[in-house]
Amino acid sequence: MPSLKDIRNRIGSVKNTRQITRAMKLVAGAKLRRATDAATAAKPYQETLSRVLNRVAQAAGDVEHPLLSTPDNQHDVLMIVLTSDRGLCGGFNNALCRKALAEIDAMSADGKAVRILAYGRKGRDYFQNRGYAIANATTDLDPDNFADLAADLVDHLINELREDRFSSVVLAANEYHSVMNQEPCIETILPMQVEGDETSAGASTQYDYEPNGQEILSGILPMALKTQLFQAFLEKEAGEQAARMTAMDSATRNASELIQTLTLEYNRARQAAITTELIEIVSGAEAL
Repeated sequence: MPSLKDIRNRIGSVKNTRQITRAMKLVAGAKLRRATDAATAAKPYQETLSRVLNRVAQAAGDVEHPLLSTPDNQHDVLMIVLTSDRGLCGGFNNALCRKALAEIDAMSADGKAVRILAYGRKGRDYFQNRGYAIANATTDLDPDNFADLAADLVDHLINELREDRFSSVVLAANEYHSVMNQEPCIETILPMQVEGDETSAGASTQYDYEPNGQEILSGILPMALKTQLFQAFLEKEAGEQAARMTAMDSATRNASELIQTLTLEYNRARQAAITTELIEIVSGAEAL
């Protein structure tokens, strides 16, 4: 049975842990508000750009562009994995990495060679520890640099596309729905798919495009890809902070419950010690 001093030290240690988790929860909550605002503000721009892209594509008819064409290379696949640099955010990273790993194994079974571009230390370490080669890893992600990261990534993908280094590009990232729901998602982003519906097709007849749809799409397609990746970075940040806030809130509650249990155990042990001392004193007095 642990001594009173051991229980007292344990209570002090758990209280210190609870103080840390409570502070981390508050920090994550503050960051979550900023990240959610940024992701929410960027979403309408991405959706509007997608509608414009579909509308122009419908008006232009058959369009040829490297981002839309199927590469000659049918063997190599490039997977982009977006995770966090830090842990203590529940299953936010592991759920995504497990899903990405299952997708990589499935593609490898089909004879594909998968290269990994890892954004975030957790994703890089996850695949490296399992023996998967990382083509490139970017860590220490700063939300202020997400736009630059997305732009550099688009330039890198376009250069590799011109060199015919992959058949497709797959994005593995968490899609942010709410504080309690971040869903791991695997999506093929290259070759890009332009899908027009009846609404966009009908609306396109109201516009004349100058110089022509082909040249306009040449500018819009890279912009749309950059916007899609930028939105993925923003949702990664929002999901990470939401998962960390939830995990730290749960850890704080668990610490409080453990403190109550240890305090009760401490009081019972102290009461037992006092009772034992009283019995010894009474027994000694009677012996005299």
